[in-house]
Amino acid sequence: MRIVITGKEGQVVRSLIERAARYPDIDIIALGRPELDLFDTSTIASAILAATPDIVVSAAAYTAVDRAEDEPGLAYAINVVGAGAVARAASQLGIAVIHLSTDYVFAGEGLEPYLESDETGPQGVYGQTKLDGEFAVRKANPRHVILRTAWVYSPFGKNFLKTMLRLAESRDTVSVVSDQWGNPTSAFDVADAIIEVAKHLNANGSFAGYGIYHVVGTGSINWSGFARAIFASSRHYGGPFANVVDIVSTDYPTKAKRPLNSRLSTNKFLHTFGWRAPDWQVSKDATVVRVLSEAKG
Repeated sequence: MRIVITGKEGQVVRSLIERAARYPDIDIIALGRPELDLFDTSTIASAILAATPDIVVSAAAYTAVDRAEDEPGLAYAINVVGAGAVARAASQLGIAVIHLSTDYVFAGEGLEPYLESDETGPQGVYGQTKLDGEFAVRKANPRHVILRTAWVYSPFGKNFLKTMLRLAESRDTVSVVSDQWGNPTSAFDVADAIIEVAKHLNANGSFAGYGIYHVVGTGSINWSGFARAIFASSRHYGGPFANVVDIVSTDYPTKAKRPLNSRLSTNKFLHTFGWRAPDWQVSKDATVVRVLSEAKG
């Protein structure tokens, strides 16, 4: 099974390449700039069609949440027009597209995990472009599986877990917001979910479950609790750690509003594909160990 994924350096792309190495029958082709540029739609179809994939994974996106408030046109071009073009190219080949989306499509209200059917309500440009991107993907290709995820971390790139470990190297105390709740999610778990979907679609030509699904780590916590858990793991394995001071969102103003409730229900994905991500603590521990190990060389 040949899978094309958009992007080359993203957390999910790198995690998918690594995870897919476990499967001798899965071949991952990562397409990014210059051969595939989401801002230049003229490159998208030709690059994807030339790769002759069995499934396309639309992972690349504009993800600078705060900067998007100042660059709405660029965010729209990449997250909506570009995403739609990727889905359209897959449709030209008669194959499915697996598209990654975000918890930011919701307003972030209430205390219960969001269902896929719940009303959306983005609070900023990034969330709105990701929601519009979902619509563009659905319109361009009826064979779509849209995976909304949240709070993604990994040993790759920049993310909250790595930032906390870096700060602990030079600080005794860090301040972290305590009124935003969600599901910490390993990019490796997102990659595993993508593989589960791809295998399911490849084996079932009459699949009738196309639509939107949520994929996040099992269990929820607030950001300050996540930071404490990261430091506890790091301390246990001989790495840096710090004390955490709880603050509220208004103490740490950002240009784009963050959802206070990012919890997502994954029951629909479990029911359809028979898979659920591990407890977030398990995946967090594995990532901390790897980051610490790689830092030591």
